[in-house]
Amino acid sequence: MTELVAGLTLSQGLGQLCGLVALGFCIAGFANKNDDRLLVLLISANVAFALMFAFFQSWTAAALTVLVILRIALARRYQGNGLIMVVMLVVNLLVAWATWTSATDVFPLTAAVLGTVGMFMLRGIPLRIVLGLAALAWMLNNLVIGSVGGTLAEGMVLVTNIITIIRLYRLQKQYPGLDLQAPGSGEERG
Repeated sequence: MTELVAGLTLSQGLGQLCGLVALGFCIAGFANKNDDRLLVLLISANVAFALMFAFFQSWTAAALTVLVILRIALARRYQGNGLIMVVMLVVNLLVAWATWTSATDVFPLTAAVLGTVGMFMLRGIPLRIVLGLAALAWMLNNLVIGSVGGTLAEGMVLVTNIITIIRLYRLQKQYPGLDLQAPGSGEERG
């Protein structure tokens, strides 16, 4: 372990640190059953991820992650707006085209497309399923670039997301008429 850390450049070390910071925000976000809190925590995580990708010089991932931050803010305000979603998808494609360096850039592009569709068009369990698939694509990208922190973060996102999906499913079965996204709906219960 000491050799691994000693072999890192300053840039790689800072990238690993940013990945670990993102991990904390991701766990807090996906453990939360409230979509609004999830999105706010995801913005914080994506700032750390964008820095991580920049330190690893993974430019397509860094650029698309900056767009993820914008997308989250827009999706919170314009949930269900197909036109804004399509504009974001086109911008993602243009940015990926402009920064593309290798075939592995398909992973961040896939994640960005899944996340865009999920954030604009889905809520609750379907949103978390699509974001889980996006996390898998990000994890593959992190493995390729060698980010231990980022890979752990996305792995924890997947596990935490699955647990939250199960919790939401159980609440829906127990209280069929309950709107899990309405204020005061009891979604703060562990």
